Amino acid sequence: MTDETGATEGTESTGGTGATLADVMPEQASAAVAAATAEVQMAPVYERKVDDKGRSYATGKRKDAVARVWVMPGTGKVTINGRDGDTYFARPTLRMILRQPFESIDRKNQFDVWATVKGGGLSGQAGAVRHGISKALTLQEPDLRPALKKGGFLTRDSRVVERKKYGKPKARRSFQFSKR
Repeated sequence: MTDETGATEGTESTGGTGATLADVMPEQASAAVAAATAEVQMAPVYERKVDDKGRSYATGKRKDAVARVWVMPGTGKVTINGRDGDTYFARPTLRMILRQPFESIDRKNQFDVWATVKGGGLSGQAGAVRHGISKALTLQEPDLRPALKKGGFLTRDSRVVERKKYGKPKARRSFQFSKR
C-alpha cells in the first residue's frame, strides 16, 4: 500500500528528511567521500629550501658529535672544519661513511660539502656529517628523499654512551669478585 506521499508501507519517503545524500545522488556522494579521504591520506609535500647562494643547510648528529652541513651543486669537494675531507677523516672507513649518501643516489662528484663538526670522536663526527649531508640533500632535491630514507641515512642513530653508575668502575663492569 502507498500513502499520500507515494511511499510504500514500511519505507521512508525519499522526499522527506530521512534520505541521505548517498540515496539521492550516489555518484556525487562517492566523489565527495573520495576527495575528502584523498586530502587526509596525501603524503606531505617537501619543498626545496636553498639560500641565495644555492646552498642547503642541515644539522646532523651522532653520539656526542654535532655537524653543521652546507650542500651545494659543485664538483664533489668536501671541506670539514676548514680542512679537506680526506685529510680530516684519514681512515678509509670514515671516508666511506661520508660517501654513502651520494653513492646510494648515484650523485658522486655533483655536490660540494662544507661542514663544521664539534664534539665526540672521529667515528661520531663522520656519522654526524653523513646524517647532515643526507638531510641537506633532501632539502636541495626533495625527490631524493625516498632513496635516502630507504638507505636509513635520514634517521638519527640514537645510541649514545651509557652513563657510569655508582658502586661500579664503569657503566656495567663490576669489581673483581673475591670469594674469601
